[in-house]
Amino acid sequence: MAGGEWWCAGVRWPGDVPELGWVRGRDRRVSVLAYGAGLGFRVVGERHCVGARGNVCPLGALVPGRSTGGRCAECARLDRVHSVAADTMMDDPRTYRVYLAWFGPGLVKVGITGEERGAARLREQGAVVFGWLGRGPLMAARRTEEVLRAALGVPDRIPYARKRAERGRLPGPDERAAEVAELYGRAAELEGRGWPESLERLPLEVVDQAGIFGIDRSPAPVRSVRELVDGGVVAGRLVAAAGPDLHLAVDGVGGGEAAGAGAGVVVLDTRLITGRQLTAVTDSDVRVPLIDIGGGGVQGGLF
Repeated sequence: MAGGEWWCAGVRWPGDVPELGWVRGRDRRVSVLAYGAGLGFRVVGERHCVGARGNVCPLGALVPGRSTGGRCAECARLDRVHSVAADTMMDDPRTYRVYLAWFGPGLVKVGITGEERGAARLREQGAVVFGWLGRGPLMAARRTEEVLRAALGVPDRIPYARKRAERGRLPGPDERAAEVAELYGRAAELEGRGWPESLERLPLEVVDQAGIFGIDRSPAPVRSVRELVDGGVVAGRLVAAAGPDLHLAVDGVGGGEAAGAGAGVVVLDTRLITGRQLTAVTDSDVRVPLIDIGGGGVQGGLF
């Protein structure tokens, strides 16, 4: 990455409002996003590795446009070595929480997160509804996660593509909460049967984040961005956000005779813009390859 330029680092959820991060060497800054406001950019140049653990990529490596990691192979390895998911932090003294996260009917996962992070991890994943199961040391939380995953028949990972496909056709809040409550009840029955004694079970409290994300008051998305390319444009009005996804209402896709044909909500996975240099635009238009997720047709390339 060039030393004097700001590069996009994707969306963060430190609170109930999404923020777009930017990096320049070791410098960091954020842009707070607001629903209803315009958001648009043009891609400039190639995509570069964002580095690992706050450090600049020593190779200045290029990254494929469709990669959602935003890192070269070496930086991705270094980043994962220090993550909780890699199971390399056995002596971590912090308290962890085990949770159930709901993304749509039948789409529930179990996972763990550091207690000091609160619900940030759930917002980062785009969990529409979640509930805490227990709290305790890392290894007890990890063991409980494994036991519950097997007993409840739920995964520890759900692809973002499936989350997006369900987000536009969610059932009502009562039905959403009921599925999480039912699984919580089944999980509670396992206490004393594989549930580590050092993990404290927490009372049921179902949290619905549809309002925070804005997906309960915005149109369902019809397309998502497949990849960004040099000179490509993504611009519209921000109507919702969930996890790394920004939902943009746009007037049209493409130009000429195609203008207006793609009006609707387009989803931008901001993991695709990490390591990209962007310039602001004010149009309401999308000129990048798209994927149909709501019956709106497919755009295979730039117009």
